[in-house]
Amino acid sequence: MEPTIHPVDEKLPMGRLTALGLQHVLVMYAGAVAVPLIIGRALNLPAEQVAMLISADLFCCGLITLIQAMGATQWFGIKLPVMMGVTFASVAPMVSMAQSTSGPAGAGLIFGSVIGAGVVSLLLAPVISRMLRFFPPVVTGTIILVIGISLMRVGINWIFGNPVGPTAPSVPNPEHIKWLAEAQAAAGAPGSSLPPVPKGFSVVPTLPNPRYGDLTGVGISTLVLVSILLIARFGKGFIANISVLLGIVIGGIATASMGLMDFHKVAEAQWFNVVLPFEIALPVFDPMLILTMSLVMIVVMIESTGMFLALGEMTGRKISQDDLTRGLRTDGLGTLIGGIFNTFPYTSFSQNVGLVAVTGVKSRWVCVAGGVILVVLGLLPKMAALIESLPTVVLGGAGLVMFGMVASTGIRILSNVDFQKNRNNAMIVAVSIGVGMVPLVAPNFRQWMPHAIHPLIESGILLASLAAVALNIFFNGTRGDTADVVRAARQADAH
Repeated sequence: MEPTIHPVDEKLPMGRLTALGLQHVLVMYAGAVAVPLIIGRALNLPAEQVAMLISADLFCCGLITLIQAMGATQWFGIKLPVMMGVTFASVAPMVSMAQSTSGPAGAGLIFGSVIGAGVVSLLLAPVISRMLRFFPPVVTGTIILVIGISLMRVGINWIFGNPVGPTAPSVPNPEHIKWLAEAQAAAGAPGSSLPPVPKGFSVVPTLPNPRYGDLTGVGISTLVLVSILLIARFGKGFIANISVLLGIVIGGIATASMGLMDFHKVAEAQWFNVVLPFEIALPVFDPMLILTMSLVMIVVMIESTGMFLALGEMTGRKISQDDLTRGLRTDGLGTLIGGIFNTFPYTSFSQNVGLVAVTGVKSRWVCVAGGVILVVLGLLPKMAALIESLPTVVLGGAGLVMFGMVASTGIRILSNVDFQKNRNNAMIVAVSIGVGMVPLVAPNFRQWMPHAIHPLIESGILLASLAAVALNIFFNGTRGDTADVVRAARQADAH
């Protein structure tokens, strides 16, 4: 009598395995490529480097998925049907870093913080599961809600225009800029009688930005948003699951037909290229930025723990403490690999966990097939160049959905919190959200504070996280129930 194979370890026929793996890739693809687009453009990197970010991200997604689903030595891999991708929780801190320092220098700071956070996560993995009592649903729900609200600013700027943004749609007078350039040249010329231009002198924006809020761009964003809503409403099964991706495709077709997309970079891109470490920038290790990203990773790993426990229940495989440690250690390893290959922090994608429940297919080898597909896509620069060529207005309509879904995930988690018998929970949520909004509403609040702590306090997500944990300890103590975390994880079906 042959031993019974657990559904998680079942190897399906190659055709079915490939199709199901491709489905997992399509479900996560929009979320996977969104982060390198956001960060690349926030850093003002040239188009070819943004395309390199996308290729490296897809490659790392696939590589880390293979490690998590297949297992690698006794130290890494939870061996469950898990797809790995960049966590949106890291986007807001990285955008803040990019706004402070743009270009390759800012990229180096980001990659250094990611590598540092990966090392910290590797060291903390064995103890993270014991920290669950500090992160009940009232804390994790609040944090994820603030993440979604913080990211909304990015989506709105995509729609109406960068770099000025919706709060101050003005630009300097081009004639004044020209005069300043001529004055600087004259002041620096030999024998000039003009005094040198004061350090830091600049022209104040006074003219309305003519490109801001362009109705053509707003119309394209609206088309993408409406397409996503219609597909989600009337699509069935798999089609509904990839509504965001299909909406982006529709927007891309519309912009291409209007002559607003430039394909010459796609034509110039290679068909095949190897992703290399440190290709965009060498890492720069700033202790405060590493601390910032490490705090983000602690929150991400707590969420991953809940996902693993929920997935264990879903597949009928008991998850031990050692299993959790291997899974969380892979989150840390993935983040370390991401920094080395010039990408970002990685975690298990919860929409793919939801797909396991929807399809009923529990085999981890389906995710292994998905990992292989992602690695192949990461080695095809033409695919990355095509995605990079999409105008930001196309991503704007999808951004409202993607980032709004992050916020709604937090709301769904909070829906399981007891606000009637324990009214202090409402106080925890209210104050934490208020603290998290400070950097969004008053970005210069830190001007009189020590400059060394600016990277830590300019992230509303981290401020909300610290406030929620501290207030929960103050009001509720450290009593926690793993079942609460599992129930919260079941609610979190979108990043």
